[in-house]
Amino acid sequence: MTATSPRLKHEVKDLALAPLGRQRIEWAGREMPVLRQIRDRFAQEKPFAGIRLVACCHVTTETANLAIALKAGGADAVLIASNPLSTQDDVAACLVTDYEIPVFAIKGEDNQTYSRHVQIALDHRPNIIIDDGCDVVATLVKERQQQLADIIGTTEETTTGIVRLRAMFKDGVLTFPAINVNDADTKHFFDNRYGTGQSTLDGIIRATNILLAGKTVVVVGYGWCGKGTALRARGLGANVIVTEIDPIKAIEAVMDGFRVLPMAEAAPLGDLFITVTGNKHVIRGEHFDVMKDGAIVCNSGHFDIEIDLVALGDKAKEVKTVRPFTEEYRLKNGKSVVVLGEGRLINLAAAEGHPSAVMDMSFANQALGCEYLIKNKGKLEPGIHAIPTEVDQEIARLKLQAMGIKVDTLTPEQIEYMNSWTSGT
Repeated sequence: MTATSPRLKHEVKDLALAPLGRQRIEWAGREMPVLRQIRDRFAQEKPFAGIRLVACCHVTTETANLAIALKAGGADAVLIASNPLSTQDDVAACLVTDYEIPVFAIKGEDNQTYSRHVQIALDHRPNIIIDDGCDVVATLVKERQQQLADIIGTTEETTTGIVRLRAMFKDGVLTFPAINVNDADTKHFFDNRYGTGQSTLDGIIRATNILLAGKTVVVVGYGWCGKGTALRARGLGANVIVTEIDPIKAIEAVMDGFRVLPMAEAAPLGDLFITVTGNKHVIRGEHFDVMKDGAIVCNSGHFDIEIDLVALGDKAKEVKTVRPFTEEYRLKNGKSVVVLGEGRLINLAAAEGHPSAVMDMSFANQALGCEYLIKNKGKLEPGIHAIPTEVDQEIARLKLQAMGIKVDTLTPEQIEYMNSWTSGT
């Protein structure tokens, strides 16, 4: 159902879920010490005072801690879901009732509702956009040209979103700065590898309760997300095959001990297929034709286009739900293919997304990326900008400090050596 608050506009499932959401948000916050330190500083300095901000993110306990930090910094913020199946309804309710943050997100919302929420977010006339997949920015550029003058900049933390932003810049339509949070070292080294690796398998196991040991798992794509997924699957005893289009990534997978095959050759061998490419239709009709009876396919890339579900539907004579987030397509050739989470992000559709400790660094990058945009308003050229190295390193330093880990520092002699060209053999 849709609830309405007398205090502020929102669209969430049920405000009565708020107490549970608060408990879970606070629990996640225990594992997010870097963001907590940033929030405390924001509360004193108010860097976002007078700033209208829209965040299009997975509405999870970790995102809630980011939203709370931004509001503490003075932001006039609105939060919408970046994926129809990634909302945690109790978290959305808590943000509305306890923190007075307008949220427009319901787990399982249809595409029409999702698109309407994007329009509601743009009605807020944002100065800063935190995007997750670039839908808000793309809609702004296509449909709301009159609002471009309001924009200071955007931050983006998905590979898919960065690909879209680069295409927009190439086409000359990205007229404001975009901070590439996705490629910050403290994001992709940890969030993509350790977060995606663990949470993807968590979602698969929750949806299916299958034993991974002894299964043949095909990981489609060997970027940072693919690396983490392949490593975790092997750690649970799976026989892992990797498919790739990039020869450098392919040889890296070989050197890491994985078998590398084209999808056409891997398709008949796999028991479980996991797509993590950010591209379209990497599992297609010809692959379904040769899969084993009962093969399971799922996606951990941002959008639900990596698996060609239309082609699969055309081949099916029956589709039925066999478990929550688990649908069996009975094919005309007599075999079946099982699809998890409607082809959407399985780690958020069937599980809770990345662990909080990993998102601590990713969302620290988001928060500091937004602050960087404001501090450099009018100074940054339109286009894509990296997170400054000093910000990346400060996040790592704060994380180590919170973990009670110390590192060495250079001696004066070492500093002199590193800055000299005269010393040698």
